[in-house]
This record gives sequence, C-alpha cells and structure tokens, in this order.
Amino acid sequence: MNAKTHDNPESHNVVSPAESGSTGNWKDPKRYMWLLGPALPGIGLAALTGYALAPKKLKALAWTGPALVHGIIPALDRAIGEDQSNPPESAVETLERDKYYDRIVKAFIPTQYAMTLMGAWLASRKDTPLDDKIGLTLTVGAINGVGINTAHELGHKSNRLNKLLAMAALAPTGYTHFVVEHNFGHHKRVATPEDPASSRMGESFWKFLPRTVLGGIKSSIRIEKARLARKGKGFWSLDNELLQGWAMSAGFFGATTLVCGPRAVPFLAAQAVYGASLLESVNYIEHYGLLRQKDKNGKYERTQPEHSWNSNHIVTNLFLYQLQRHSDHHAHPQRSFQALRHFEKAPQLPGGYASMLLPAYLPQWWYETMDKRVIDHYEGDLSKINWDPDRKEDLMAKYADYAAEVAAEAKARRNTENSEAA
Repeated sequence: MNAKTHDNPESHNVVSPAESGSTGNWKDPKRYMWLLGPALPGIGLAALTGYALAPKKLKALAWTGPALVHGIIPALDRAIGEDQSNPPESAVETLERDKYYDRIVKAFIPTQYAMTLMGAWLASRKDTPLDDKIGLTLTVGAINGVGINTAHELGHKSNRLNKLLAMAALAPTGYTHFVVEHNFGHHKRVATPEDPASSRMGESFWKFLPRTVLGGIKSSIRIEKARLARKGKGFWSLDNELLQGWAMSAGFFGATTLVCGPRAVPFLAAQAVYGASLLESVNYIEHYGLLRQKDKNGKYERTQPEHSWNSNHIVTNLFLYQLQRHSDHHAHPQRSFQALRHFEKAPQLPGGYASMLLPAYLPQWWYETMDKRVIDHYEGDLSKINWDPDRKEDLMAKYADYAAEVAAEAKARRNTENSEAA
C-alpha cells in the first residue's frame, strides 16, 4: 500500500491559529460528541429494523437517510451554530496518540455493512412498494456516502490495516479508487484547473459531476500505473491497489446478491450511485472557484488555508469528523480529525456542508449563494479565480461592476489599516 500522501505535512506555510483553552490539563470538550459519527449507520440500521417490523405503520422510516442529510442535520446546524475553538498546540500530540478517536472512526464500518445488508434484504422483497424501495435506496446510499468520509480519514494514515479498512468503507459504493486518487492526485493538484475534483466558478454541479468522476478514475489509473512501474510491475499485478479495491466491491456486491437474491442488484447499484454522488457534491463545495496562483516560473504556490471553503457548524462537523475544517486537512493531510483547526483567513461557507448540498444541486441557487463570495474572497481581482473556461468571458462581464466595487472597498480598507499602523 502507499505509505504517505505526496504532500509534506510540514511543508505548508500556514498561519498558526490561536490556541484556546488551558495548555495544562486541557480536555476535548467534544470527546463523546464524536460518537455521532459511528452512530449514523446505527441510526440507519435502527430505522430499517423499525420499518421491517412495521412497514405500513412506520413507512416514513424508509426515508430516514435523506431526511437526516438534507433536513435534520442542516436544521440542527442552524439551531446550534458554530464553534471556532481550536485545541491548544500542546494538546495536539496527546490527541493524535489517543486510540479512542481511531476506534471511533473504525466503529462506523461494521454497522455500515449490517445496515447495507438490511437495506438490500428489504428492497429485494416482493411485497416492498416501489416508493419504499426508493426511500430505502436513498437511506442506505446517504449513509454509505457519509461512509466515504470514514474512508477519507483512514486512507490518510500510513498503516496498511487503515488503508484496507478505508477500501472496505468504500466498497459498498464501488468508489475504492478514491483512496489512490484523493491522496496522490487531488492533494497534489487541489485548487488548480488540472484537478478534476476542484470545481470552477460558473461550473454547475451537473457539469462538474461527469468531469470529476471520469477524471478521478483516469487519474487513479495513471497514478497506480506509475507507482507499479517504479516497482517493476505491470498494471495487472496483485499489488495493484485499484484491483484490490474493485475486488472488494465485487465481493461485497456478489455476497449480498447471493444472500438477498438478484432483486438486490438494482438496489445495490442505485445506492452506490447516490452515495458516490454525495462525495462528489462535497468535492464540488470544498474548492469552488478557488485557485492557487503561479509564481514567475509557472509553478503553483503551495496549498494555503485560502484554497478551501470551510465551515465551523458543529453538528455537521461531528458527523463528518471535522471534514469542514478542510484548510487544515490540506495543510496537514495526516493530521487526525480531532486535532484539525480553524483558520481566520480561510474562506467560510454560509452554512455547513449538509446545508450546502441542496443549493449545489440547483445551479441558479448555488451561483446566487457563492459567486459573489468568491469575488469577495479575492477582493475583486477576477484574474485570481478558477473559472469555467466556457463561461469565463460572460461571467467576467456580468460581475465587472461588482468586482470593481469590491476592489475599491478593499483598497480603501488597506489604506486605512496602513494609516492606523503608521
């Protein structure tokens, strides 16, 4: 297995966030709240079990997944709010060594598999109504989509067992190539036009989706071929991580079909598509319009906090292992979720990732929410934006007046700050 990401965790010139709390006997105030992460497939399994016991009376339970992802979690984010606090630097090493957090992440997987099998069994029954099958598919797909985040956390660790468990978490969605592409493709090319997982301003999610899916698969194959070639091996080697992951998916799909029958196949395929689309919708959100600039030699600058959209909404962060503190993740890919930090200079989303999913699916809503935020982030300098090349000229003309206003305000603000400093 690949041991490390191409990013050197200590090579990024990031702004050190202020420490919070006592540096002596500091304790993680969210220590037990992190259990919400592995509890999610448990909630799904409980909902499916309730539906199985009383499918007519508890019909709504079939739709638990989309209700959680698109309704309940965003509502709780708005109600509970944000948390910008960081662990003190003196506590980071202790947090990283604490096996409790590692066990929390791994605890997601057994229940994830049990929930998926339960969903496949229910969806394959002859007497299950079509609308219930759709709900069951979306529920299992939603939670397996969140399971990709479990794989994301484990896949950045150098331990071989963690890499295998990352693939296991990805197997139900058939997206095991993510372990290769994310670590060695996305982290190298993030916030550049060359990265299929970084969305461009003016690019709708539906245009981004085929580009990132196909681009990610192609990239993972190139990366793995190059890695094997360096070891003197061909693509069809048993050491090929892509083949290992695809075999895990095939084995899971095959075993589930043997247990539940051929009627489980459409369910398995549909939930995998929906789960993978959730991953790509988060990819779409994370770097929209952001661009690493090139130096005079044409080389991209190192990844900085300003190259990822972030959010400190508590509830989504608890369910997603603080994925929303995405800037620190790109600065330190092997830093565990419990130690990720908020950066003042990192661009902030208007809501948590869960709240941004529905706007991402509706292009006009998304553009109205995000386009001016991108321009604000670059203080009106339209040349610094990662544009959709097909819409660049039209959008630059559309936002020219707004960008000029933002640039003038930014210049006036800097002049005031300089005067006060003098």
